[in-house]
Order: sequence, then structure tokens, then C-alpha cells
Amino acid sequence: MAIQILVPELGESIVEATVSRWLKQEGEPVAAGEPLVELETDKVNLEVGSEHAGILARIERRAGEDVRIGDVLGIVEEMPVASLTSPMKDDSRIVAEPAAMPPAQAGPSPPPPIIVAARPTPTARRYAYEHNLSIAAGLPPSPSPPPPPLHTTERQPQPTLQSPTTDRSALEERVRMSRRRQTIARRLVEAQHTAAMLTTFNEVDMTAVIDIRNRRKEIFKQRYGTGLGIVSFFVKAVIGALKEIPQLNAEIQGDEIVLKRYYDIGVAIGASEGLVVPVLRDADRMSIVEIEKAIKGFAQKAEDGTLTLDDLRGGTFTISNGGVYGSMLSTPILNPPQVGILGLHKIEERPIAMNGQVVIRPMMYVALSYDHRIVDGRESVRFLMRVKQLIEDPESLFLET
Repeated sequence: MAIQILVPELGESIVEATVSRWLKQEGEPVAAGEPLVELETDKVNLEVGSEHAGILARIERRAGEDVRIGDVLGIVEEMPVASLTSPMKDDSRIVAEPAAMPPAQAGPSPPPPIIVAARPTPTARRYAYEHNLSIAAGLPPSPSPPPPPLHTTERQPQPTLQSPTTDRSALEERVRMSRRRQTIARRLVEAQHTAAMLTTFNEVDMTAVIDIRNRRKEIFKQRYGTGLGIVSFFVKAVIGALKEIPQLNAEIQGDEIVLKRYYDIGVAIGASEGLVVPVLRDADRMSIVEIEKAIKGFAQKAEDGTLTLDDLRGGTFTISNGGVYGSMLSTPILNPPQVGILGLHKIEERPIAMNGQVVIRPMMYVALSYDHRIVDGRESVRFLMRVKQLIEDPESLFLET
């Protein structure tokens, strides 16, 4: 019986996908539940399998084709499991193996080929002389000694100028954008077109956080099996600031502002296939250890391509850490429908004025991009100032969050 392999439900708000690759080829056996084809959506990749064992009889949609929910991807001819694993045995009939053919009588070996060598030319003799090479054996000896090498003073070589390639397309490479990259591009443009986006900046003294990390990182690693980064501190600081300035933990729906009293913090992660923003759900209830483990797990899943739709769904505010790539300063772009995103940057030792003196401190620029439609400059500045205060005084950070 022919079984159709259909595009399944892809998740909330996802109706299209692209056939990434087939894991089986036509004519190959298929076990029940075995993945057959990988689909690429704008958020995650997912595998589609067959519910029945059989043979992949026909592939309907090839790699690179766009498909929608319910489209037929391929046809599996259902067969019993036994017929897929081993041939049926029938003791009532025994088919004799054909007798082995006697080896062919070896005949006399053919004579070796005759190689006729020509007399070396003067150029060949000169080349062999200059490079300390011997003329091949069996060639007639030269009637005269090889001529002396040519002197470069007699004739200077003329430089050869290569003309530029006129066909520039021969030096170009065309790479199809993945569905995820297409979605990233579309959403970034939408964010700039639909939001009144503005960015404000501040700088944070990271001395206290670095001191905690230096004193606690080894014990933290041994006890909890994960490293102690800086993003977890900012997650806690952001939550503390959002509780005081709730306009940044909101979204616009029509002519209404939806203020959210829960804190699902997205953490931007740069993967090989493109930027993804998995979400720390109820991050206000998570400890530093839980946040660090979750971020590490997200980063591994992003690289392996195993992030799920639940990992990426929702989010009320986003943190993006460009400092891991060496960025000194940037203006992050909103992740709609969110109205705020905090950009972190590289920690650099810089001279600053403190108590009437110039001191060297590990400083970080932070940038808050926000939707000016519901967030005013006053709120944005207050938000960054609160984040700065909490990071520079981690004791108050843990007490208040």
C-alpha cells in the first residue's frame, strides 16, 4: 500500500518550509519512525519520518523546494518488516549454485611494448646539464658535449602583464539564502520600518562583576559543572530595571499597550546558520546557576541545529552580547514585537575619573534600543542607569532580584 509522507504542522505561525535534504534515496528501505527528510523553517529545522516500514518509492519534492503544510513530500510503499531485513527462506525448494567456471588457460605473455626514443635535442641536453639531470637510459649518446648555459646578460626576460578578467561573474559565487536568513533579513527590515527605533548609551564599570568571577569561577565550575559568565548578571540586572520601568517589558497591539508582568528574556546567540534568540522563561525565578546552564544549553543546541520552536517562542525583552566578537559599540535592532533590546560590548580597560583621580577600570559600553512610540527618552535613560547601578553593585543586584 502506498503511504504519503506529508508536511506536518510546523508550529505556531509557521506555514511554509523548505526541503533541506533527503536522508533516504528512492528505492531504499525505511523503518517505521525513521527520519526520511529534513525541512528547514524560518526558526528551526525538523525531520519528517514514516509511520510505516517500507520502501521509499518516490520523492515528490526535491531539496531546495518550498512546501506548505499538507504537501506530499514522497511516497513509501508499505512492506512487512521481515521482507526489509532478510530474504524469505523456503526449505521446499533448493536452488543449486552454479558451478564455478574453471579459470581461463593462461596463454603466453604478450611481448613488452617497444619504446622508441628520439635523440635529445640541444635544449633538452642544456636543461639536463643546468639541473644536474641525466639523459634517459638507452638514448644514443650526444656527439658533442652539452652547450654551456645561457647567460642572463645576453637577453633579459620581458615581464608578462596579465590583462584583467573582463567577465567578473566568473569570479562570483552565488549562495542561496537559507529560510532562516531570509526571515532574519525580513524581520530586521520590518523592525526598522514599523518601529520608531532609537538608541541610548551608557558605560558600566565591570570591576565588581569581574572580581566575583575571578574569586568564584573555579568553585562555581566544580560545583555546578558550568562556567560563570557575565550575561547572567545582566539578565538579573535587566529584570530589576524592567520591574521599575515596565514600558520596556511591553508590546503594542493595535492602539493598546500590553504591559507584561512576566519576564521571558531572550538571549541572542550567533550560530553558523544565523542569529537565533532562545528564551529564558520566567527568568526572574531562575538562579544564576540555572541561567548559565540554560544559556550554555541553548548555545550547544543552536550549533547542533536542535533548537525547538518552544525554545524560540515568545520573549518580552532581549539581550545581545556583541562583546564576544570584539564589538566596542553598536546599535542593536529590535526583535519585534518587543520594544526593547540591550546590547553588551567588549570589556576594555580605560582611564576614568573617580574621586578626583584618574584610574584604570574595566569598562563596557551598553546600548539600549527602544521603540519610541511607547518608551520616552526619560524611561530609556532611567532603565540604563538602573542596569548600571545593579551591575556595579552586585550585592544589591542579588538582594533586589
